[in-house]
Amino acid sequence: MSDHDTNGQAWVVPPGEYAGRRPARWVTGAPRSQYLTMPDGCRLALDWYLPEGSGADAPPASFPVIAVMTPYYRRFQVSAPGAEPAPNIALYRDFFVPRGYALVVMDVRGSGASFGRRDAFRSPTERGDYLALAQWIAQQPWCNGSIGATGISYLGAASCFLGSTGHPAVKAIAPLFAVSDTYSDHVFPGGIACKTVTAHYDDLIRALDWDRRDALKAYAYFSDPRYAGPAPVDDDPQGALVRQAIEEHQDSFLLRDMAPEMAFREEGCLHDPALHSGACSPYWYLKDVAGKVAVYSVSGWYDGSAFVHGSVSRFLTLRGPHDRLLLGPWDHGARTNGSPWRTPGASAPQFSILSEVLRFFDHHLAGLDTGLQAEQPVHYFCTHAEAWRGSAQWPPAAAPTQWHLQPGGALGPQAPQEAQTAQFQTRFAVSSGRHTRFERLAAQATVDYYQDWAAHEAQMCSFLSDPLPHDMELAGHPLLELNVACSEGDGALFAYLSELEEGGNLVYITEGCLRLAHRATREAPERYRTAWPFRDFSRASARRMVPGEMEAVQ
Repeated sequence: MSDHDTNGQAWVVPPGEYAGRRPARWVTGAPRSQYLTMPDGCRLALDWYLPEGSGADAPPASFPVIAVMTPYYRRFQVSAPGAEPAPNIALYRDFFVPRGYALVVMDVRGSGASFGRRDAFRSPTERGDYLALAQWIAQQPWCNGSIGATGISYLGAASCFLGSTGHPAVKAIAPLFAVSDTYSDHVFPGGIACKTVTAHYDDLIRALDWDRRDALKAYAYFSDPRYAGPAPVDDDPQGALVRQAIEEHQDSFLLRDMAPEMAFREEGCLHDPALHSGACSPYWYLKDVAGKVAVYSVSGWYDGSAFVHGSVSRFLTLRGPHDRLLLGPWDHGARTNGSPWRTPGASAPQFSILSEVLRFFDHHLAGLDTGLQAEQPVHYFCTHAEAWRGSAQWPPAAAPTQWHLQPGGALGPQAPQEAQTAQFQTRFAVSSGRHTRFERLAAQATVDYYQDWAAHEAQMCSFLSDPLPHDMELAGHPLLELNVACSEGDGALFAYLSELEEGGNLVYITEGCLRLAHRATREAPERYRTAWPFRDFSRASARRMVPGEMEAVQ
């Protein structure tokens, strides 16, 4: 099966059908570019694309504008024809501009052709840059007064930063596969350092920011041999300014160096107490514009680290009348349909996320009659059933079902009559393999996820239920409650949910992780709502386990 939007009849008007009513009417004009000077004097490179046509097909004089802010090059300079100069941007350019939107793309501070240095993985400084960008866009004669923003991953979080600035022209954002909390959604899921990010992401960013083309060839998305560094702006045809900008990039921070300083959420770095994980996260700011900016959060069940938590938390926190949530069977960026029950060999998603985003922007930026108000605010894909569902809330079901760990490795709906323990000796060689949702965060082109899962799970402590008497559909967030004792003062707990099919095939479903030192929970604050136990991951809340002493952990 596929993730096509007609599977499940969850929409009144499916996204693909809506996009069919909005065919491309114009052509995309050639990019124009310039440097935009920030209040502190730093010059940032930006491109803009406008719809073009002639005669009866001439476009209007002004358009709603979609802004995209990227650290992955707004555009490459190419050494030979045939190469796509904007691999990170082309999908937005080719979809939105012919349908009547202007597109503005900016190299974030310290990247691409922009000057400056990056002082953090997203930072308050960048957020200030986005306010200046919104002010510039709103002053352009081709802007109709409405600004939106979107993008995948870093770009999606940047769209949240733009939305949080409070500029009156910014009316809607669609963060795609983007964190809400840099700490627990990305770098420290469950309080555990994500080594895919802290050890490997810097290699990609340094190859881009320092224009190391040989190193960049290792990444499929940027491996075209015709790529020749970041494209200069129109007033720098020989690239002299680009070369100066690249020199400045070498003074940027490295995430592998900074991550240890952010080992506790919202604790300031020693060199700058105001710089902490919260200040680098959308949740820190976005609550201030709740209900004022429409937000469409999109993620996938196989999204990297805990990115799906970011989309859910953002939706639960903002609770605006126009906010929406879409959760599909996708990996990071929806490059792959990760469902193990997809049609064999059909890894490419059939669902058009941009069609759904188009309808959202048409409604909030272009003022078109889209019928969006008739649709449920939440849509999610149920794997195995291979069908879409609609819901008025998240989680969709209010009454949870409880299952209990049983003696002898069993799992059942009834609690055991007397308490028993299961002992397990952990081994560092045990893992979930090299085909997990985390690899995509290092820009690895994974297609088939969780291969040989049965072999990996066989090395773990596991509990198995009897065959289910009837089909059961799980929607929401599984919660594991354990009484745990360990031999050490700290540890990392990983929990997996699997499905054993009738034919004996064992399938990975989902997972969670927790550093035991961060086991303390408390009520979630208003600016950070969750559907799972909330932890502040602070130094004050962290505490060692007492070896051999049993404690309740969830």
